Amino acid sequence: MKTKIKVLIVDDSAVVRQTLKAILSSDPAIEVMATAPDPIIAAKKIMKEAPDVITLDVEMPRMDGITFLQKIMTQHPMPVVMCSALTEEGCETTLKALEYGAVEIINKPRMGVKKFLEESRIIICDAVKAAARARVRLISRRFFPRLNRVEKKLTADAVLPPPTGRAMARTTERVVAVGASTGGTEALRLFLENLPLDAPGIVIVQHMPEHFTRAFSDRLNTICRVEVKEAANGDRVLRGRALIGPGNHHMLLKRSGAQYYVEVKDGPLVCRHRPSVDVLFRSAARYAGSNAVGVIMTGMGDDGAQGMLEMKQAGAATIAQDEATSVVFGMPHEAIKRGAVDKVLPLQAISSAVLRECLI
Repeated sequence: MKTKIKVLIVDDSAVVRQTLKAILSSDPAIEVMATAPDPIIAAKKIMKEAPDVITLDVEMPRMDGITFLQKIMTQHPMPVVMCSALTEEGCETTLKALEYGAVEIINKPRMGVKKFLEESRIIICDAVKAAARARVRLISRRFFPRLNRVEKKLTADAVLPPPTGRAMARTTERVVAVGASTGGTEALRLFLENLPLDAPGIVIVQHMPEHFTRAFSDRLNTICRVEVKEAANGDRVLRGRALIGPGNHHMLLKRSGAQYYVEVKDGPLVCRHRPSVDVLFRSAARYAGSNAVGVIMTGMGDDGAQGMLEMKQAGAATIAQDEATSVVFGMPHEAIKRGAVDKVLPLQAISSAVLRECLI
């Protein structure tokens, strides 16, 4: 019998603690070992028994969650999932948690609507299980250094039908489609930082809650030569621009004549996610075909594996991050197993490989 993942819930709200406990306890692979209303009490519980994963609120009495996270990662590193309220103001603060070693960010569960509660259950339980498998490392440098700017499982059929016939081939413009999940924020930073100002147009799905994708995009935009922005419906895919799909919405690559653009739309969870990498990759297979390059990065599960296979079958070049540099070697491994990957590379080699595929 497999050992259950032991979770410590730290949140000053009794209602949130009870809701998270009920959600996590509903998964047979997870055991809530304890709850705590603040970091001081949580520290005492950790001293008695170390959990496999901690879910941690950001704002709490006596000590805030970011400070407690820093102490954990310097004294006793362990997987931490930050649990944040759905507010734009709190995004910047919560994103700092990724700098200090948190492996996931989730929204606090939404109350009162059955659909939202069911989706929250899937997303929260998956985040905890991904965290339990993550390689936790001490962070030796800041996630975003201060630099000056240098110029029920559904398939993607629910959002995008399977491709029919050949992808349009009347353009030579290349486009790069990237998918990532757990550990992807740091992986994407390194990937995008290494790209030149005239890099090919890039479309990205990173599993992340809504609002956080905008804050994440804005921060990347301050350190990368390429423009980085949260995608809006109808945005054009241009050289020197990277579009990140907004949280809680699917993003598809589309084409009008020789011009690529993105469609941002609602829809059900696909491969347990919204946005879904599969949805993006399948649209790239259909509308870009052999003019696309697909990259699948660190993350748990199989989102993106089928879509990457369709990209390869449509003539696209496909690249997967290797196990040694992945925080969780789930998504890349699934794509490799399906025969969807041309090259398996360490993170630091992916940018140059993409540029070579695009003949820059």
